[in-house]
Order: sequence, then C-alpha cells, then structure tokens
Amino acid sequence: MAPSGSRSVDCWRVLYWIPVLFISLIVAWSYYAYVVQLCIETIENMGEKIVYLLLYHVLFIMFVWSYWQTIFSKPMNPLKEFHLSHSDKELLEREDRRESQQEILRRIAKDLPIYTRTMSGAIRYCDRCLLLKPDRCHHCSACDMCILKMDHHCPWVNNCVGFANYKFFMLFLAYSLLYCLFVTATDLQYFIQFWTNGLPDTQAKFHIMFLFFAASTFSVSLAFLFAYHCWLVCKNRSTLEAFRAPAFQHGPDKNGFSLGTSKNFRQVFGDEKKYWLLPVFSSLGDGCSFPTCLVNADPEQPSSPSGRNPSIKSAGESHQFPPKPLRESQSRLLNNGQSEGSEDRDKRGTSNPALTIEKET
Repeated sequence: MAPSGSRSVDCWRVLYWIPVLFISLIVAWSYYAYVVQLCIETIENMGEKIVYLLLYHVLFIMFVWSYWQTIFSKPMNPLKEFHLSHSDKELLEREDRRESQQEILRRIAKDLPIYTRTMSGAIRYCDRCLLLKPDRCHHCSACDMCILKMDHHCPWVNNCVGFANYKFFMLFLAYSLLYCLFVTATDLQYFIQFWTNGLPDTQAKFHIMFLFFAASTFSVSLAFLFAYHCWLVCKNRSTLEAFRAPAFQHGPDKNGFSLGTSKNFRQVFGDEKKYWLLPVFSSLGDGCSFPTCLVNADPEQPSSPSGRNPSIKSAGESHQFPPKPLRESQSRLLNNGQSEGSEDRDKRGTSNPALTIEKET
C-alpha cells in the first residue's frame, strides 16, 4: 500500500490542475460560442464568415500551441557541476561549524561562473537540492526544485515560468491577448444588436453577449500583464528580480544583467527572427550563466550606478571565480565595445565575501 503521505501529496497535485482545467473549459466554450453560435448560426454574409473563421483559427492554434508549451515544458536542471558530489555532501553534513562549512563551499564554488550573492554577501546555496545556485536560479516550493532563471510559479499553467519556457509564456500572453481582442472586435456589432433587439430570439444571442463580456474582460487584464512582461524583457529582469534586485559583489544592482534592449530581447527570443513568433525554444545560453554588466571592481573607480563602492576584501577573502566559457550564442551578446569591457571583467572574476549557507524554500 502507498503511504498516506504520498496519497495526500498526489491529491494536492491534482488540485493544482484546477486553474488549468478552468482555462481549458473557458477556451473550449469560447470556441463553440464563436465558431458555431456566432459565425455559423448568426453571420449571414459568406465572405465575412470565411474571413472571420480563417483569422480566428490562426489565432486559436497559436494561442493553444503556446499555452501547451508553457504548461508542459519541463524545467531544466542546473548543470552537473553545480551539484555537490557524494563526498562533498558527506563532508558538509559531518561539519557542525559554520566556518568549516564555508570553507567547503568556497572550494566547490571557486571555479564556477557564480556572480550573484545573497543580500548578506554569501554564495547562494540550496540545502534542499544540495547545489550551489547558478545566477538567477531560485528554489520553487511548489515544484520542490531549483528553477533556472526563475520568473514565478504560475498557477494558470501549473508550472514554473523560467529559462525553459519564458519565451513560450510571453507568446502565450501575446496570442491570448490578440485572441481576446479579435473576438471582442468582431463580436461587437452583434453584441450591439443584442441590446437593440436586432438578433433573432435564439440561444445564440446569449452566447454572443457572454462571449463579448468574457473576451473584453480578459483583454484588459492580459494587456496589463503582457505590457509588464514586455518591460521585464527589455530590462532583462525576472519578476523576482524586479521585486528584489540581484546582489553582486558591489551590492544590489537591478541592471546587472541588462545588455541593452535589443540584446535583452534576443536573449529570450534568440537570434533567428523566423522563430520569434513560433512557440519553439530559441532562447540563448544554457540557463546557468549569463552575460553581465558588472561594474569596475577597483575601489578607486566609481562602482555601481548608485555610486556605491565594492566591499574591500579582507585577508582570506581573495578567492577568484573565473567564469565558465559562455556558449557561442551567449558570447555574441557581448560583441560591442561596451559589452567587451564587461566581458573583460568577467574574465577577472569577482571576489568572494565571507560565506554563509543560504536556506531558501
């Protein structure tokens, strides 16, 4: 027999699918209301009917495709080098003193491309997944795993939105907004006829009325959400980073990963323009390391945009973190003169302040 604990977990996981089921039912009803009740039963002009049906199905297919990809794209695990080996796990568990644990983490992290820190200046460590967190990676309590470039956990897709599916999520918002706007615009004249008694007294007029209300309401909420995420893409920030700026050696820097609007956009949608509008994966990089605009680490030079100087390194805290070579797709983002300076700084690495173990759930 299965333990009662596992049965309760399975029950909760089933409940997580309720929002997805609700959206699916709304979409299925809207298809029936628009195609059958509006286009087939109500619209009499054959040319208008064909055009509406053709455009509607194009938007419907792209909307469902992007929604499906957002739901079923599996989160990508951090690369193996970020996970603790079996011997390191045992060594870390045996140590009771924080100083000893810090030394172990320093040794493991010294060759990894990790630039972000906790707010206290420590290397970000997940004691549930037993790994050193890559930059922009966070542990999701709902998924119970670390998610690369985590943006948020979305109940409407029952999945974490992160590096693996952020492009799909953006396209889902775009196509769902276009879908709702198209339905609202084409249904408007028949919605007006409903109130002026211009429609036959059939069940179609009730579908037409509720279809307009539903589509227009969703259009407003989707417009605000889509505009917000477009702003995040242009700034190269996640939702989590918008609320709490990522911390580097010199302190929190909300623009630490921003490379300019064009490069920020290509980091999510890729270099191939033919894939930008298609829900196929084309994002640049591996999700574990990202080009940064790190400020000059020299205390004599101006540091962060806010004018803060980096912390002066003390003895025993001069460990360097040379970055792992970026994939070719990432390196192309650093071709201009401004980015070359930041790449040179990446090659020098950043110093590692005193470490403590961060426990995030």
